Amino acid sequence: MLLLERDSALEALTQYAAQARAGEGRVVLVSGEAGAGKSALLEQLRDNLDDVCWVGGTCDGLITPRPLGPLFEIAEQLEGELLAACNRGAGRDELFAVLLRRLSAPGPPVVVAIEDLHWADESTLDLVRFLGRRVRMTRSLLLLTFRDNAIRSDEALRIALGGLAAERATRRVTVPALSAAAVAVLAAGCGLAVEDVYRLSGGNAFFVQEIVQSASELPASARDAVLARLARLSRSARAVLDLVAVARYRVDVGLLESLDVPVRDLDELVAAGALVSESRSLRFRHEISRRAVESEIPVYRKAAIHAQLLAAMQRRGDVDGAVLAFHADGAGDRDAVLRYAPAAGERAAELGAHREAVEHFQAALRFGDQLAPRTAADLYSRLATEASVVERWELALDAGRRALELWTEVADPARQSGAMRALSATMWRLCRGPESMELATAAVDVIRDGGATPELARGYAHLAQLQSHYGEIEAASSLLSQAGDLADVLDVSDIRSELANTAAVVAWMSGDAWMPLLSRALDIAREQGPREQTARAYANMCTALCDFGRYAEAESYYTQGAAFCEETGMIRLGLSLRATWGEILLGVGRWDEGVEVCRQVLASGASPLNRLSAAIVIGRILARRGDGDPWPYLDEAVADADATGRPDLVGLTRCARAEAHWLAGKPGAALQDIAVGSVHIDRAHSWIRGQVAVWQARLGATVTPAGLEPHTLSISGDFDRAAELWDGIGSSYDAALALLDSGSEQGLRDALRRFDAVGAVAAATLTRRRMRRLGLRAIPSGAHPSTRSDAAGMTRREREVMTLVAAGQSNATISAQLVISPRTVEHHVAAVLAKLGVGSRTLVAAEARRRGLLEN
Repeated sequence: MLLLERDSALEALTQYAAQARAGEGRVVLVSGEAGAGKSALLEQLRDNLDDVCWVGGTCDGLITPRPLGPLFEIAEQLEGELLAACNRGAGRDELFAVLLRRLSAPGPPVVVAIEDLHWADESTLDLVRFLGRRVRMTRSLLLLTFRDNAIRSDEALRIALGGLAAERATRRVTVPALSAAAVAVLAAGCGLAVEDVYRLSGGNAFFVQEIVQSASELPASARDAVLARLARLSRSARAVLDLVAVARYRVDVGLLESLDVPVRDLDELVAAGALVSESRSLRFRHEISRRAVESEIPVYRKAAIHAQLLAAMQRRGDVDGAVLAFHADGAGDRDAVLRYAPAAGERAAELGAHREAVEHFQAALRFGDQLAPRTAADLYSRLATEASVVERWELALDAGRRALELWTEVADPARQSGAMRALSATMWRLCRGPESMELATAAVDVIRDGGATPELARGYAHLAQLQSHYGEIEAASSLLSQAGDLADVLDVSDIRSELANTAAVVAWMSGDAWMPLLSRALDIAREQGPREQTARAYANMCTALCDFGRYAEAESYYTQGAAFCEETGMIRLGLSLRATWGEILLGVGRWDEGVEVCRQVLASGASPLNRLSAAIVIGRILARRGDGDPWPYLDEAVADADATGRPDLVGLTRCARAEAHWLAGKPGAALQDIAVGSVHIDRAHSWIRGQVAVWQARLGATVTPAGLEPHTLSISGDFDRAAELWDGIGSSYDAALALLDSGSEQGLRDALRRFDAVGAVAAATLTRRRMRRLGLRAIPSGAHPSTRSDAAGMTRREREVMTLVAAGQSNATISAQLVISPRTVEHHVAAVLAKLGVGSRTLVAAEARRRGLLEN
């Protein structure tokens, strides 16, 4: 069919290809709805370009995608070093590096097309992020197609695209729906009313094509259009098409030959347009077509086809384990699932595709009752670990408990200790503090008499970290010292990063010099390469700096750590960083952004521990503004903190809820919260102690020894100096509170001005009430209330970003104008696109004007 209304998109792609050829590599995000014609556009570009090496891969829409599936397809086409690395099972970091070397090598420019990114596994998203940050220095063009409506529903995709959008090499091309005029051209002579074709298709190029080619009758849907067209196939050709639909989006011709598929059937399928021939493979023109075909296959037949494909692939012996596991599961072949799924899960975990690893381990454990206890225990342990990485905590809990039962049954103390420690960590993330501590203690006791082992060193380190959070610093330091001695004796390098991280946490909790230790932990983790410990070091550094009000430094480590977690699939620690980012935004008065970030954390399925931080931020901001209900958020945070029993979290959450009570005019309720938060506050770190002490003084309670400046200054009555220090770290709201506490007329007026400036309506109301009681005159009335609702559901900051995007400003310009980081701009732009329901920033202006969201 004709390629209509695609000239501007094709021209842009051609221009980007020329820029890449000239040495300025490009990433192009090609978006459009399913069936818009993204693949057809790329096919035309491929035909138009001369002297390039074009390679591509497609992300499969399978229940459990093959980790790095597109990369392995690309390797088959590029061959050489990359294919060799794939065949010997190289790690993903090496695979990424080898591909980048190939893209940087002399010779014709390389065009890499990765299609259907909305179905990408985690590792493939990491790959495009990796290339996106580096392709500019090559002569290569990276084309990424995806469905624009997937941005709203897929958090991982949205974050990945947001990161790519900030790169200087990135460009966007949108493939819009066809106009009525274009549909009229395509539908001419098909025997159907043009207006009916346009009405049914909505201008979707694929729907138009299928409707036109389905001949006499007007189908009720695109699915019916596909099936109506395929109804003309011979019975044998249709059976082959069913086989290909179950096989995958793309299937190797050699596999079909091994199944004695008649060539005439393949010719018929290609001639009918059901399949497209590409070198030594065949594929569906659209995934929509494949799914339509697959949906018609009865369950019993589908299982038989899976079995047929599995047998053929086993005979070939060169098929990826994830594909074999997929077909084994589809066939219900117990022995094959147990043979392939565990290995596929291990490989997926190694490649950073943790969600896929979970699916593979679950597939194997569906036959867990057929396994030896030791084998089952190992699989449950792996499943628990991977589930914790992707924040599936109930699954991690169930799998961890089962693993512990089985390791206890087989009487393996070392593995039993490891399972206890892992289960303790899960309980910790679930805010079940006493159970976590009990398991951590048992993990040490069960192997304490077994001599010097790495597991004992890890057990000591884990227990030391928990003890430090409860203020048991002496015991924690002793255990940490014993762990270090064991590591030296055993010469076990892989736990030194873990010990360095834990030592930093103990220092942080005890008030010792923690910054050098955290820096050292991060350096060791980067050197030795364990992803989890590197991500943990970033998270610890960011949280510690935020806890002590060092917001500018914390933002720097957040930016680095978030990028690392995105590239490596460290979802849990990435969410921890996001929650801390929300706390930083709260501290520096960027409240719109803070609420948006923390709502994303709460909607992500985060653990209760990560939710706690996010809930505090939202609850505090709503209470300060007086424009929402803060209590569900604050009550959740208080309940979870109480369940941990940690003095620092209890103090933090009770301060937050006490502030809300105080702002609401309920000082008695505020005093009750502060009383509870003060019980073991001497065991919390100094910054939390200072917060509690300031609230004690503010509410007229007995003040416990405070922590650090500026808290100590407020308690001693030096309110002006305290306000100066708060201003110095960027916290205008806390500076205003210090001035309010002074009780002086000038202090109250300055406080009121600051509260009005940051939108702290409840605090401003309280201040005006206090000024009236003191008989002060000429009290500023403040700005007239304006609606905070937005027709598009945007925050005020998002509206600002939307206006600048609509004006054609780049992310870099927006970042400079609004004084926010480029990464923050990325997230806002992604949110704006999602809330407006458009796939490209070039469409923002038109859609915003249509909704009346732009003044001019």
